[in-house]
Amino acid sequence: MSFICRFAPSPTGPLHIGGVRTALFNWLLARKNKGKYFLRIEDTDKERSKEEFKEQIISSLQWLGIEHDGEPYIQSKNIEKHVSVANELITKGFAYPCYCTEQELEEQKSLAKKRNLPFVYNRKCRDLKEKKDSPAVIRFKSKISGSTLIKDLVQGERNISNATIEDFVILRKDKTPTYQLSATVDDNEMKVTHVIRGDDHMINSFKQKQIYEAMGWGVPNFAHIPLIHSDKGKKLSKRDNASTIDDYVKIGIMADALRNYLLRLGWSYKDKEIFTKQESIDLFDLNGVGKSPSKLDMSRILSLNETYIKMIDEKDLFNQLKDYVKKYKKSFDGSKDAILIKSMNFLKNKAKTLEDIYNNAQYIILDEIKIGDEDKKLIDDLSKLIIKDFIIEFDRIELINKEKIEPIIKSLIDKYKTNFKGVGQPLRIGLVGSRFGPGLYDVILSLDKKEVIKRLSRI
Repeated sequence: MSFICRFAPSPTGPLHIGGVRTALFNWLLARKNKGKYFLRIEDTDKERSKEEFKEQIISSLQWLGIEHDGEPYIQSKNIEKHVSVANELITKGFAYPCYCTEQELEEQKSLAKKRNLPFVYNRKCRDLKEKKDSPAVIRFKSKISGSTLIKDLVQGERNISNATIEDFVILRKDKTPTYQLSATVDDNEMKVTHVIRGDDHMINSFKQKQIYEAMGWGVPNFAHIPLIHSDKGKKLSKRDNASTIDDYVKIGIMADALRNYLLRLGWSYKDKEIFTKQESIDLFDLNGVGKSPSKLDMSRILSLNETYIKMIDEKDLFNQLKDYVKKYKKSFDGSKDAILIKSMNFLKNKAKTLEDIYNNAQYIILDEIKIGDEDKKLIDDLSKLIIKDFIIEFDRIELINKEKIEPIIKSLIDKYKTNFKGVGQPLRIGLVGSRFGPGLYDVILSLDKKEVIKRLSRI
């Protein structure tokens, strides 16, 4: 069979991390089965939909390597078709105008609340014979008896009583379509074969299945994936920290690492942890998706990102660093590129993010380093003598390498009866502006000889 999948976000805010995983699963299923993956922008909420969010959604998915087929499908351009289907449902006897006022509906809701029952519209207008001249919504005439079965590809068989599905609105009073109608019509128009979305959409699938059947359309396969929860165990929302993809990009999480993390968030293949992009496509299937919610684990994301930083080609890592810096930090000119590429092998040590690498590289990027107040306190008279002696001995070396520097450090340790920290700390502070940072030998060898002497002479 053909596989046509879609991801259908609303451009009412930045792309949520849960949405990214949904997009990834749709994309993987389509690619594995040589099918199509489409992006549908559900922008019918004109008040809240913003062009900037639409662009952010598209660019974020592209950054992750989730490329859609064809042009993005813009839902608002298909409203006439949605309305046409609503009218057809009325003609076929599957929908009807509802004239109930807001006050009447509120009274029904209040009564249901008093009885500790979920609100279900009482179908007052369902069998009205005469048409009124007052504003009306259009409701779908849901089945009253029997039950509806969905053979979910993740959750298994789900069967609910039709009596629990209210006569839901498909057209508002202003004749604009609701989500239930628009999503169903668009999925049919796009010939979607697999609808993969969060399990909070399960009730929507039962409602939409009735529209498919009423119109005589083929019903797609449904797969409802468990939601992502915050570290507190609650449903992740846009108000949570690190809930949108931009939150991760800004701190320097790399696309491959984040994609790998989201792949493993609720899906598994044996005991494998690291997947290349192609392995993700080849090995993914819905059978590996669990039924329980997954908890977002920032420490795991950082650990995985650290692994990718270690694995990646250093020139590629530098290019990603430069792109990151250009977007989020103060850019540096190309004159530092060669030194940074050469130094990438140690600048990435213990770095969990691109931001960590950027911070480690400050002493190279900046033309003039600044020593913090706390570090200045560590430069006492003894430290100044050590630095002065180091400059004298270092200046005599012609070919700079670790083998030539080590004896100088050892002689200073012996002369001043101290240890490596006693010598290395003041030198590191003088060279990078902090007692923390890359290894001392790495720092010295990454800088020009004149630059080493110039920096230490300022102490």
